[in-house]
Amino acid sequence: MNAPFALEDTPAGQVISTRFTVPGLRCAGCIATIERELPKVEGITAARVNFSAKRVAIEHDPTLDEAALGEALRQIGYEAQAIADNPLGSDERERKLLTRAVAVAGFGMMNIMLLSVSIWAGAEGATRELFHWLSGLIAIPVIAYSGRPFFASAWMALRFRRTNMDVPISIGVLLATGLSIYETVAGGGHAYFESAVMLLFFLLIGRALDAEMRTRTRAGIGALLGRMGKSASVIGADGSTERLPADQLEPGMLVLVAAGEALAADGTIEEGASALDNAMLTGESTPEPVGVGSAVHAGAINLAAPIRVRLTRVAGDTAIDEIARLMDEAGQSRSTYVRIADRASRLYAPAVHTLAALAFVGWMIAGAGWHQSLVIAIAVLIITCPCALGLAVPAAQVVASGALLKRGLLVKDGSALERLAECDIALFDKTGTLTLGEPRPDLAALDAETRSVALGLAQNSRHPLSKGLSAALRAEGVEPAHVEQVEEVSGKGLTGRWHGLDVALDRPEATSAKLATRLRIGKDSHTLLFTDPLRSDASDAIEALADAGIAASILSGDRAEAVDAVARKLGIPAQSAAKPQDKLAELIKLREGGKRPLMVGDGLNDGPALAAAHASIAPGTASDASQQAADAVFIGEKLMPVALAIRVARRTMRIVRQNFAFAVGYNVLAVPLALFGYVTPLIAAIAMSVSSILVVANSLRLARSTR
Repeated sequence: MNAPFALEDTPAGQVISTRFTVPGLRCAGCIATIERELPKVEGITAARVNFSAKRVAIEHDPTLDEAALGEALRQIGYEAQAIADNPLGSDERERKLLTRAVAVAGFGMMNIMLLSVSIWAGAEGATRELFHWLSGLIAIPVIAYSGRPFFASAWMALRFRRTNMDVPISIGVLLATGLSIYETVAGGGHAYFESAVMLLFFLLIGRALDAEMRTRTRAGIGALLGRMGKSASVIGADGSTERLPADQLEPGMLVLVAAGEALAADGTIEEGASALDNAMLTGESTPEPVGVGSAVHAGAINLAAPIRVRLTRVAGDTAIDEIARLMDEAGQSRSTYVRIADRASRLYAPAVHTLAALAFVGWMIAGAGWHQSLVIAIAVLIITCPCALGLAVPAAQVVASGALLKRGLLVKDGSALERLAECDIALFDKTGTLTLGEPRPDLAALDAETRSVALGLAQNSRHPLSKGLSAALRAEGVEPAHVEQVEEVSGKGLTGRWHGLDVALDRPEATSAKLATRLRIGKDSHTLLFTDPLRSDASDAIEALADAGIAASILSGDRAEAVDAVARKLGIPAQSAAKPQDKLAELIKLREGGKRPLMVGDGLNDGPALAAAHASIAPGTASDASQQAADAVFIGEKLMPVALAIRVARRTMRIVRQNFAFAVGYNVLAVPLALFGYVTPLIAAIAMSVSSILVVANSLRLARSTR
């Protein structure tokens, strides 16, 4: 996927796109820098950043190779890696560094605060000087180690003549530390080691939580890539086979796919008949019969007999690769929240620098002296630290996400709740979303004894019908009979012995139903019909969404008859036979029309739509790719968590707005006090910390929002 590919032909020449993994992306300012600076390089027309995936897509002239593009990124301060070398954009070193830095800062803060309490209680003379020295001995190595993430980021920004939010933070911490060292050496009355360490501790917690959320988001991509076949048995002209890695396969090769093996590329069956598990592609576990001429896709699992497949599309060009590329591009277009933060960060650093400089110069002119002027300037830098503002959103998101998790809904992205709260229309896939996606039998014809025998047989097989039968019987509280000599024959079914009788679960001889099996006990037989039932609370969930002002409809790739039947039961409109491109086009059309659609789907074919929707939710039984593309995943057989997510998300945003109002009010009151010299660096650090605690306490009210 790192290989360049043509985007369009123009009179001036061809424009191609190349993608890189950039693990050094840390904030919204990085997005703005890359997207603003790269197009200034001759030959580069545009650059787009996917912050969640930590990828940069560069559109450029074909004369620029990967080395030149990597050097262009390095010149603006970012290391570029080939996607094949680091497909997940992971930076394990940074995550470990943040974790250790939080621990070191917390340890240092607790010890320094103990010493500071004694000084605040009135310690004087030699005792105060001793405690200042002890505080300094603890604080200096703590600041040097824990401050590295901020110092390194600030240095890189200044090195390339730009600024970011870490610059004023680093200046404030270093000035407070330097002044404290001076006061300690000179035997002065005030040192501000606790202010600097406390500031670092709270900032590091926020940064560590953000890094953890993004790591969890990227983990789904690994699950998608891990399900594809890694190699294939290529059949030579003499009939011999050779095992080749997936990246060495070429179109036109003939490969042998054994039973139980995952396909490594797309192709067409030339010999043999079997059944495929396309759950990874469609989210449905029902086996799909295939034969000569059938198109098959990478990631599908061959369930029954060996087949020979002529490859048509290989690594980098398969259906899954195409869907992954669509998801990546859709992810680039959904960063409105990040771009708002970018604009705020661009204003924040210059404003803070200006305020601190004005405070220093103003008090110097007023005759306060360099020491007092510097103390006031430091207090301004610390008190304007946007911790409360920075926590206003993530604190509420973390509490709300935890509450939803207890009700069976996992929110994957930190900003997903914001988008969920804004949704005004919902589109549902049918199979596996409104329905369970697993075949369930009609058990009415079975008595207690036959049910027990059926479970005794079915529990020995991983066939989807056997799994559905087992699940239904276990849900009824049935205990399995002791069936002996159980054997499973591919394509025929299960056989065994029970109380001296031959028993079997096999294919019925004649039935019009597409999904059915026959239970034989001696000479008696029962045909069990399977259906894909609606989730038990589907109607209630649709009604709850309607009460919230969200109209629901079905957008499914299934045939019209099946979709219309479900739509009539739920009383909502439906569109059937929709391809992935159709679903993506519908989502784009709704967004261009001013709507903010919520997409709920499970198949890999829903991936682009899930990624392009304003917000998206997938069931826990969805394909790995769909779970990765969705903002949230609900677990279990109930659909109500979808409606619950909307309700909790809207309450979360009310809390966020309250937090924002408090944070802005805090700065409106605190900054003038610091500018006029009424606040010391210690009081500034305490005020900043108290404002953060109040924001967190307000956010904790969301813990009861799901009751």
